[in-house]
Amino acid sequence: MKNLLPVYRKVPVVVARAKGKYIWAENGEKYLDFLSGISVTNMGHCDKKVVAAIKKQADQYLHVSNLYHDRNQEKYARWIVKKTFPGFVFFSNSGAEANELAIKLVRRYGASRGKYRIITFKNSFHGRTISTISATGQDKFRKGFSPLLSGFDYAVFNDFDSVIKKTGDKTVAVIVEPVQGEGGVYVAEKRFIRELSTFCRRRKILLIFDEIQTGFGRCGKMFAFEIYGVIPDVLTLAKSAGGGLPLGITVIRKGLEKFLPAGSHGSTFGGNPVSVAAGLAHASQINGKVLARVKSTGKFFIGHLEKLREKYPAIREIRGVGLMIAVEFVKPVAREVSVFFLKNKILVNACKENIIRFLPPFTIGKNDIIKLVKTLEIFLKKEV
Repeated sequence: MKNLLPVYRKVPVVVARAKGKYIWAENGEKYLDFLSGISVTNMGHCDKKVVAAIKKQADQYLHVSNLYHDRNQEKYARWIVKKTFPGFVFFSNSGAEANELAIKLVRRYGASRGKYRIITFKNSFHGRTISTISATGQDKFRKGFSPLLSGFDYAVFNDFDSVIKKTGDKTVAVIVEPVQGEGGVYVAEKRFIRELSTFCRRRKILLIFDEIQTGFGRCGKMFAFEIYGVIPDVLTLAKSAGGGLPLGITVIRKGLEKFLPAGSHGSTFGGNPVSVAAGLAHASQINGKVLARVKSTGKFFIGHLEKLREKYPAIREIRGVGLMIAVEFVKPVAREVSVFFLKNKILVNACKENIIRFLPPFTIGKNDIIKLVKTLEIFLKKEV
């Protein structure tokens, strides 16, 4: 581990294998995974259909470049458009790259009219490249990387009046997460998103939904924009898009493709054949039955956490939708909580100093949730 750049605070678990909702360490310890690789392995680790698709594609070819046609790319793009809105798909390697293309697109869209500014939101997260940390509304990700890309204005999440105040004659787009995941699982209000959508449509401002973390069933719908009854102009996806392999996706509505003609964008590894095959095998399994399970399991999970909140004043708030859930504590104890869970063989994520985030696989059971809640209560009894 000495030669790895120390940008991660790594958990002291050396992974040997993973299957379903469990991860095994080299020392034989077995962990219940409530993080899913940060919302990547939504259908569980090493899903048999995903693994079969990977093996089949790997036997055929690993990479040939985007200069040639790949049938699985075409199938997956067709599936995505059918599940989202009429438009076009670009495959990249990550969420940051999916958002990079969204930013490039809206700059081209507004170029002839001198419009280039993008409204984003405080507490947001859109990636770690220079342009995407510029779009991110959290200082901790931007610190020390100046000068950043200019042209971003930061409104207040769930405050439509702040969007109006930040809108000027050079505003070309708004980028919003339906749930601010890295920010601490703050859910967008329906009224806010609907007002935002109407406003953008009237002003011919493009609306970008960053669903890197919320896409592919995480919130109980295939894509979270469905919850709000709106359709964005641009949709960005990643995380579980590749079923465990690297894959980013940018979906743009029909009519906007004219701003990205041949040669205007590209990616050597984007839409890698193996990643696309894995992603298609993964996404195709997320049907109505699975989505209903996500909703019901999420309600069960939140309900049990709420009972803890009523009992222990150390918990400030429970937030979430579907199986994207957070516990916010009054004090900055999130790291202590995550270490306590680790000792009890449960993997969770401290996304802020006082917030624990849960992103379990869709296969998680009610008994697993009860185990987690009981473990959290043991910690709270010690602390209170």
